[in-house]
Amino acid sequence: MSLTTRSIEDPTKVESHSPQHSDTMTAPSGAGVFRRLLQPIERMSTTRANSRLGLVADFATGGALLYTGVRSDSVRPAAAIAAGLAGLVLFSFVEYCFHRWLFHGPAEAFREGHHKHHQEPRGYDSLPFFFAPIAILLLAGLLDMAAPMTIALLLSGGFAAGYAAYGLSHTVIHGMRFRHPLARRWAALHHIHHFHPDRNFGVTTPLWDIVLKTRYVPARTAQRHRARR
Repeated sequence: MSLTTRSIEDPTKVESHSPQHSDTMTAPSGAGVFRRLLQPIERMSTTRANSRLGLVADFATGGALLYTGVRSDSVRPAAAIAAGLAGLVLFSFVEYCFHRWLFHGPAEAFREGHHKHHQEPRGYDSLPFFFAPIAILLLAGLLDMAAPMTIALLLSGGFAAGYAAYGLSHTVIHGMRFRHPLARRWAALHHIHHFHPDRNFGVTTPLWDIVLKTRYVPARTAQRHRARR
């Protein structure tokens, strides 16, 4: 209950909020209403069910786009394969850029959210399961305005497949212990990033870490390389 000026001057006279004074009450701001609407989605985004639904939705989106593109007879098989692979490579670069310059960049909102993952690697914080499919379908629509529909479908399908592979890779890296040496080395690249956050930004592939020289190199190995020069 809030006090008016009169009630502050005389503590024995505390005015009650009558209906005729209701118009003086502060209305909730637009930002406050928007935050309340987002709260259920934010809570859902921290659940295991959302994480698993996201993986299913991502693979379904990529598969549907690639299948629709492949079914078209307007593009030769070699061109179709090239378009799908181009989408995969494009996503791997976008993944690297987002991880390096957005999640570890100056934008506080993204940095804090990603820092939570570094603190709780096995947590279920992720985008709402419907967000990525909608974004990828919008991407397909934009590509369709600049390229033939089949190419747009295959490019966006490859991109979606890359995103789905990223989500699955991230899940299994933190949730499984691999026995095969190659799988263990692959997973170790990301585990190293959690101890050296300025290195190994690629999750699905170390390609862009190698190209852009952010791959983690142990101190002894780096010294040996310098000694050989």
